[in-house]
Amino acid sequence: MTFLVFLQKETHTNLSILIKQSMILVIKTVSVLVAVALLSLRGAESRRARIQQGGSLEYRAISCRSHSASLTDFGGVADGKTSNTKAFQAAVDKLSQDASDGGAQLYIPAGKWLTGSFSLTSHFTLYLDKDAVLLASQDMNEWPVLKPLPSYGRGRDAAAGRYTSLIFGTNLTDVVITGDNGTIDGQGAVWWQNFHRGKLKYTRPYLIELMFSDKVQISNLTLLNSPSWNVHPVYSSNILVQGITIIAPVKSPNTDGINPDSCTNIRIEDCYIVSGDDCIAVKSGWDEYGIAFGWPTKQLIIRRLTCISPYSAAIALGSEMSGGIQDVRAEDIVAIQTESAVRIKTAVGRGAYVKDIYVKRMRLHTMKWVFLMSGNYKAHPDNKYDPNALPVIQGINYRDVVAENVTVAGRLEGISGDPFTGICMSNVTIGMASKAKKMSWRCSDVAGITSGVTPPPCDLLADQGPEKITTCDFPEDTLPIDMVEFKECSYRMGYV
Repeated sequence: MTFLVFLQKETHTNLSILIKQSMILVIKTVSVLVAVALLSLRGAESRRARIQQGGSLEYRAISCRSHSASLTDFGGVADGKTSNTKAFQAAVDKLSQDASDGGAQLYIPAGKWLTGSFSLTSHFTLYLDKDAVLLASQDMNEWPVLKPLPSYGRGRDAAAGRYTSLIFGTNLTDVVITGDNGTIDGQGAVWWQNFHRGKLKYTRPYLIELMFSDKVQISNLTLLNSPSWNVHPVYSSNILVQGITIIAPVKSPNTDGINPDSCTNIRIEDCYIVSGDDCIAVKSGWDEYGIAFGWPTKQLIIRRLTCISPYSAAIALGSEMSGGIQDVRAEDIVAIQTESAVRIKTAVGRGAYVKDIYVKRMRLHTMKWVFLMSGNYKAHPDNKYDPNALPVIQGINYRDVVAENVTVAGRLEGISGDPFTGICMSNVTIGMASKAKKMSWRCSDVAGITSGVTPPPCDLLADQGPEKITTCDFPEDTLPIDMVEFKECSYRMGYV
């Protein structure tokens, strides 16, 4: 049975069509791929967002607002040339006055809205029309510089600070960033060039970053060409990311899709990502700075992810994981032309832990590795890290995996004297490529069990026999983020 026939039986029709198209279009132009993505994978929430006849906007969100305004009410100009940074900030500042009176919504109409970085407020919704495009400014003066994140100690691109993200917020409560699949275009080519040329004084901005915030919804948007990471919730809790399409050239540097970082209670679902780095990267701080800050990422759900990333992973855990990563639940993952499926990255000096990781139902095609774990990821913020800070990697569970055209089934490399333990794999079928490596598995300093794994794994992963094929855990309890209820929001659009 071929991979695509299997998908047609196991997944819904839209996803199967998307995968067929993507396998062809990933070889063709990015512009065609973008067109496909915009018409393809979407969660149920996306289909509820619409403007009714008579000018009523309807969609579902964690909160509805008592007040609404349009960016044009604050002097916004949608010509793609005029800066709207001041208009955005004036709108947010004005609407923040309604936070205690039911909150407010800022509607972005159709058009091209050039803007630099702007900050949101609490009890606030930013809504993009289906034909609205936010264009990130190329003027460096419109990107304020922030201090490095305390759990990192320095910027990632440069030792100094970092440019503020395009859409930013800190210490917020109850924030919704959504739309009818409107677009945020980071126009990242200039940033990528400066990064490659070593011309950056500060770390590149992200498209969306919210810090120290609670109750966040990011949904039904298309994100293009981010200068660096696309969505970065950090030091935050109760986060929903749904129906997001993310597109960047597959060779663009560090264009990670969604990076939950020192966050608790997160749900990521129904997302389609083509990027130059990990589609989802789970993080929690870097070496001694992350250890001192001590904020883990935990209670994370990832569902119905489709990923294309030829040089990175569908889901990465680390390498910055010095606050700890625990209780990650990933299911129904599709990866095509992607370097690895779920990758664990760590190193001596990281400390903390990656534990209680549960993955089931992965469908993979054209992979360098299916299973990849590395304990020798060399990057450090400085030379002050503690060589005795050894990470604990344990309780890593994979089940129900089908892969085709794979070069190496698994490369599992723990740390000498600090092995990765409690690895479990069951019901795994890996079809090797015609030019696959002779050694299907490469293992060192790891321990675990397997059942029903083809090709047979290394001896360090002891085969328990076919009767144990369902042995790997996947929790049955419900996390709090799965109990969030959406409201039906409706607004009269007198300004449309």
